[in-house]
Amino acid sequence: MSMYAYSNAYSPGRAIAQAKPFAAIAPAVPAIDPKLADQKLIDLKKSADALRLFALEQLEVTWEEQIGALWTFMRPRGRPSYNLELLDDIHALQRGIVAKFADRPNELRYLIAGSRTRGVFSLGGDLDLFAASIRKQDRPALVTYGKSCVRVLHRFLNALDLPIITIGLAQGDALGGGFESLLSFNVRIAERGAKFGFPETIFGLFPGMGACSLVTRRTGAAFAEEMMLSGKTYTAEQMKDAGLIHMVVEPGQGIEAARDYMKRTERRHVGHRGIFKAGLVVNPVTLDELDRIVQIWADTCLQLSERDLKVMQRLVSAQDRLQPALQAAE
Repeated sequence: MSMYAYSNAYSPGRAIAQAKPFAAIAPAVPAIDPKLADQKLIDLKKSADALRLFALEQLEVTWEEQIGALWTFMRPRGRPSYNLELLDDIHALQRGIVAKFADRPNELRYLIAGSRTRGVFSLGGDLDLFAASIRKQDRPALVTYGKSCVRVLHRFLNALDLPIITIGLAQGDALGGGFESLLSFNVRIAERGAKFGFPETIFGLFPGMGACSLVTRRTGAAFAEEMMLSGKTYTAEQMKDAGLIHMVVEPGQGIEAARDYMKRTERRHVGHRGIFKAGLVVNPVTLDELDRIVQIWADTCLQLSERDLKVMQRLVSAQDRLQPALQAAE
């Protein structure tokens, strides 16, 4: 039975003259606009992302307002490679940068990415995770990891869709996925003595998270194949000659070189940014292309033999032995 409010008093034996729905005399409750509610949720999320930007566990982030530069340095736990938690932090970094600066496009001009691991920019993918997933034939885990990596790379490649110039600073070795990620930056600076390359073929694999797309576009197919098939390591000077590194500086001078670049290009920032953006129009790299290569990479992983996995494990052990030496050097 519907609830009614009565406009005349009750009299026994007399029919009720009028009855109005309760809603007709109750105070009106404003309807919640779904779009407004969604916007509030978006604003809250953006605020949370912006706050987290400077509170990431495996990334050191510093804002230098005077020159409009955001300095980011990886501090991975354990081996200097892309563990899942570091990848999560990098995704959070990217969201935080967009949340904080998208509405203030003139404040952020440069994003610099480096590493606090002495002598190493990054050694690439999480080989322990790869080996465990391969032994379990867990293709979804491999694809998920690969897709996470290429999304990080693709956003950096497009400068987060912000009017900024990105600078990759290799003060040490960038190998495998570490080199792939370095190649996603507009300007790449390397300190002399750093080594670069794709060692994946040592254990029967190939670099599947950006190298095929980026190296081929920047050096040509022949050199890209040679790099990836040979597993050789290259010097910073060789990478500069190949067009993969822009500047080679003396050891310990990388940060100063980045500062010098920003100072020299301050008045030409818009033009330089335009050149980098136009380059992606000439040679676009789509997320679909990167994802398709990840699928090939995952299928290749599942075909590795136990012998290949033992070689991979020896490389992991070598990296583990390297870590205490790096920490002692600090």
